[in-house]
Amino acid sequence: MKRRRILLATSGLSTTLFASAFRTNPSVAQKPLPAVPTGMLSPGKTVQIDAGLAGYYVRPLTKDIVPAVVVIMEAFGLNDYIKSVCDRLAQAGYAAIAPDFYHGATYAYTDINAAIAKLKSLKDETVMTEFGKAVAFLSKQGGVLPNGVGVMGFCMGGRYTFMANAIHASKVKAAVSFYGGGISAAPDPLGRADLLGLVPAMTAPLMLMYGAEDQSIAPEEHQRVALALSKAKKRYTLNVFPQAGHGFFSDRRDSYNAAASAEAWAMTMNFFRRHLKNDR
Repeated sequence: MKRRRILLATSGLSTTLFASAFRTNPSVAQKPLPAVPTGMLSPGKTVQIDAGLAGYYVRPLTKDIVPAVVVIMEAFGLNDYIKSVCDRLAQAGYAAIAPDFYHGATYAYTDINAAIAKLKSLKDETVMTEFGKAVAFLSKQGGVLPNGVGVMGFCMGGRYTFMANAIHASKVKAAVSFYGGGISAAPDPLGRADLLGLVPAMTAPLMLMYGAEDQSIAPEEHQRVALALSKAKKRYTLNVFPQAGHGFFSDRRDSYNAAASAEAWAMTMNFFRRHLKNDR
C-alpha cells in the first residue's frame, strides 16, 4: 500500500499538501525485532504507578535489559484495545505501560458523547505530570533501559504524545502520534490549546500517522504541524494513508483499515528499533 508523503515547500502552498521532513529509506530500514513467543511474556497486569494513578504493564520474560514504551490511550479510556497494543509491544521485545488517565473510567466506542465529555475534563498539565510518573515507574523496573523511552498514542493520545515529546524531552527518545487531533486545530472544537509553541523544545524524532479520509483532522492541520516542525529544524516524518479514516489502526473500531494498520505497525517497529537502544 502506498502512502502520500509530500515535502512541504517553504511558501505559497495549497492547503492540500502533506509534509515529511524526514523519511526512512525502505531499502535501509531496520527489520523489527523477532517476535517474542506469547509464552515468554510476563502476564499483563494492572499496576500502581503512583498514589492515585494505575496503569497496565507488560514486558517480555527475559533477563535481558529491554527498551520501554509508554502507550497513551484514546478518548475511550484504558480499555482492552490499548492493553492489546501493550501486549503487541511486549511480544516485539519492549516493556510497555499504559497510564490510566481516566482513573478507572472506560467508554464504549458507540458512546462518543460521553467519551468526549470525559476527554474535555482532562487538564494537560495533569496528564503530563502523570505521564512523568509512568516514566519514573519504568525506571524503577528491573531489566528496563534507564536512558529513555518511546511513546505512542492514539487520537487524544496522539495529541498527548506530541506534547510529551516536548514537555518530557529529556526522557523521550522516540514518539509516534496516531491521528492526534487538536495539535493545531485552529480553532480546536473542544477548546484545547494549540501545541505548536512546544515544538522548539522537542529533541526526539517524531512520527505522525494520519488517515486521508479522517474527517476530524483537516489537511490544513497537517500543514501547520509540518511547517512548525520544519521551521524549528526538527526530525520528523508525516505519513498519510489513503482510504484510511480516523481510528484506522484499531481492529476494535468500524474505521479499521487492515492494510494501513499493518503498514503503520511495521513502520512504528522500525522507528523504535532505530531510535530506542536495544541490548537484546
